[in-house]
Amino acid sequence: MKKILLVEDEENFGSLLKNYLELSQYEVHWAMNGAEAYSIVKQNEFDLCILDVMMPHMDGFTLGEKIKDEKDIPFFFLTAKNQKEDMVKGYQIGADDYLTKPFDTEVLLLKIKALLSRTSNESNLPNEKEKYEFGTFEFSPVSRMLKHPQGDKKLSPKESMLLELLCRYEGKIMPRDVALDTIWKQNDYFTKRSMDVYVGKLRKYLKLDQTIKIETFHQMGFQLMVD
Repeated sequence: MKKILLVEDEENFGSLLKNYLELSQYEVHWAMNGAEAYSIVKQNEFDLCILDVMMPHMDGFTLGEKIKDEKDIPFFFLTAKNQKEDMVKGYQIGADDYLTKPFDTEVLLLKIKALLSRTSNESNLPNEKEKYEFGTFEFSPVSRMLKHPQGDKKLSPKESMLLELLCRYEGKIMPRDVALDTIWKQNDYFTKRSMDVYVGKLRKYLKLDQTIKIETFHQMGFQLMVD
């Protein structure tokens, strides 16, 4: 059972939301202000935090910053404000999502499931390396350089992240959903088509070595293969 920290100062709304999430099979800890929530999060482990923005003792933005400094826990904001500045500030702090009140509880549940699924996929990824060597190529994710005797190529951020995932799944199929959730943070028709475009770009770069190919497994994913 996934553990959620709910921080909401409106008693009736907080109680209803807590009950709803518990009926959806989540373990919920409810705090009514930012200071109380910060004390709880320091002493417990959570899979997700849902933070109201306007709260006494410590606002949601300040709490989000402190959580980000303290632990690696995904979180998103609930707010009655629908202002672009607040949304930008939330994302700059490191929020994974944003939901404006009033909202549909089914939408909230879908966002929770998507976020927990994404973080679960990320935590289960194979170990990363500072450098990958395959065929006649050498690839450094940090510098985003794909090196080859016939010339080096500086990859774009998404190209680099995608190639790194393929390398981390050496000898195995990299699931489509893992790449979409990890890199694009979304999993819909448009991001799937976008990923296919990036796979095509990587195939073009890797043509310098005929022993290397990126194999497509229909509805499953991709595999970096070296003959």
